Amino acid sequence: MHIADGILPAGISIGANAAAVAMVYVGGRRLKSEEIPRMGVFAAALFIISLIHFPTPGGPSIHLGLYGLVGMIFGLRSIPIIFVDLLFQGLIFQHGGLLSVGINTLTMGSGALVARVIWKPFKINNQVKSFICGFLGILIPAVLIAFIFLMVDYGKGMAFIITIYLPAALIEGLLTIVIYNYFNKVKPEILK
Repeated sequence: MHIADGILPAGISIGANAAAVAMVYVGGRRLKSEEIPRMGVFAAALFIISLIHFPTPGGPSIHLGLYGLVGMIFGLRSIPIIFVDLLFQGLIFQHGGLLSVGINTLTMGSGALVARVIWKPFKINNQVKSFICGFLGILIPAVLIAFIFLMVDYGKGMAFIITIYLPAALIEGLLTIVIYNYFNKVKPEILK
């Protein structure tokens, strides 16, 4: 679900990198020292889960992202976490790339930010919210990337990408419920 280097014009990629760096700054300012290890652990979790790929019929493999979970827990602080995760994915495994790390941060981060908006204010069952956050946390970036591909006339198009990411969104929604239940039982302060 990454946009690779060379798909977007360089000017758009550079602009997206500038916007992503600004978002990383905003998300990381006034960071308390006790937040850093927890953010690092979640960045590592995002990195690891991105290495587990599932084949899709007639198309590319997909992977989970946990962007909804990170958004639920960290809010705007999820942007630096996602940026670091994507930077390492680009450097080590060439998922995405260095020129496209900004656009990828913005698209993946959008799922995390929407999850935070859902998580905090709505007074519905937390398991239902967890599912919605996980589901939208991965589906929104897929829709945005599909839209970007459509805008630059790249690949098979929007409907194809959204179709292959619906099962991933369902799995991620269910996984987010499981992780929420675990944290709520073992260390509920993580969810505050």
